[in-house]
Amino acid sequence: MAAPADAADTGAIARLREQGVEIVAGSITDLAGVTRAKYVPVQRLTAFERSGMGASPSWSVFCADTGIASVPGIGVVGDLRIRISGDDVRVISDGVGWAPGGLFDQSGQPSPLCTRALLARVEAALAERGLSARVGAEIECTLLSGQGGHASDETWTPYGLRTSLDRSGFLLDVVRDAERTGLGIEQLHTEYGHDQFEVSLAPDSPVAAADAVVLARIVLSRAARRHGMTISFAPVAFADDAGNGAHVHVSLSDAEGPLLAGGDGPHGIRSAGGAAIGGILAALPDLIGLYAGSVLSALRLKPGNWAGGSACWGLENREAAVRFIAGSPANPHGANVELKIIDGTANPYLAIAAMLGSALRGIDLGFELPPEVTGNPMTSGAPPLPTDLGDILDTFESSAVSAELLSAPIVRGVAAVRRYELYNYGDRPAAEVVEALRLAWTC
Repeated sequence: MAAPADAADTGAIARLREQGVEIVAGSITDLAGVTRAKYVPVQRLTAFERSGMGASPSWSVFCADTGIASVPGIGVVGDLRIRISGDDVRVISDGVGWAPGGLFDQSGQPSPLCTRALLARVEAALAERGLSARVGAEIECTLLSGQGGHASDETWTPYGLRTSLDRSGFLLDVVRDAERTGLGIEQLHTEYGHDQFEVSLAPDSPVAAADAVVLARIVLSRAARRHGMTISFAPVAFADDAGNGAHVHVSLSDAEGPLLAGGDGPHGIRSAGGAAIGGILAALPDLIGLYAGSVLSALRLKPGNWAGGSACWGLENREAAVRFIAGSPANPHGANVELKIIDGTANPYLAIAAMLGSALRGIDLGFELPPEVTGNPMTSGAPPLPTDLGDILDTFESSAVSAELLSAPIVRGVAAVRRYELYNYGDRPAAEVVEALRLAWTC
């Protein structure tokens, strides 16, 4: 009897066998921002590529606490397929490979709820207009003890040499694992909050940058486990601590060069670059439900947290929602904008798609660059972004801008999983909610 087609020892399978891989995970990130996976023995990699592994449509509306949101037309009936590419498989631990997956229907077309496919379409839309984007992410996280408390009980020194050297074994494991998996880490350091760390990822094309966010969470989570700890990417890991962001940096270029440098606008911003910034800011009220829509998000979006809780932009202004970083010898990647309000509960594919889509919308509609806020936005009259989750979700769900940039099915799904959180946790004490959800976004 001939061997099954999916058992054929392809080049990718042979390469992975040489690296000691025995099982391969393919993951998707759902609308609640949680990454979920299926595995196959390495010899079935070809089947994972060609036909995919089955997933109920309800996967897309699983909630952060394992509940399932109620969305008309999305349930347990029907079947979708998670498909990966063997070329994308990385070795993430002994015997285990991982690749980012897409969500497809039975005929092989991307599902309307496939967030990776949506970002790919935005990337293609930029290219059609002669634009290219480079995207980099900064990931903040908090180390926890194996029992879920603080990983250390000593006095914490923000950015301190002592506090980082105390965790040098963990940091070394992160760097070694990142190099093995091909994850580009540019910088890592202790942060302001107790047991808080930040990792800056190298800029890449949009889809690759979102894949890197998922891979970075895997690398950080696995390294923490090896050191007897867990790690939280939640907006806050403890109710009274500093918050964790998931900032996204974007630079845009056309045939003439960067849009954010070389022009006659403020800090060299070209008119198209100003329109892109204007588009990002104009869409913010409609998109907070995506960028920072968890029941935990408002605990981070407070003045003084450097969370970007004000609807404005400014040069190196860490309290502005959009921080502008000018091109200079100290900035080898060139001028870019950072959207600071994004947190770790946001699906990274959707967050990047929304940011790029709103920038492109601003260019297409010829938006003006708003006046720059040069001081503290809270004392400069810049409007604070809303934090009432019910109002945020009402705006997000009814917004024509959200539907245009994300599609109506994705807007409905995101709103549903966040309303589930609001219904089940909105009236509980903050400390209780944080304890229940702090590990939901850990890989």
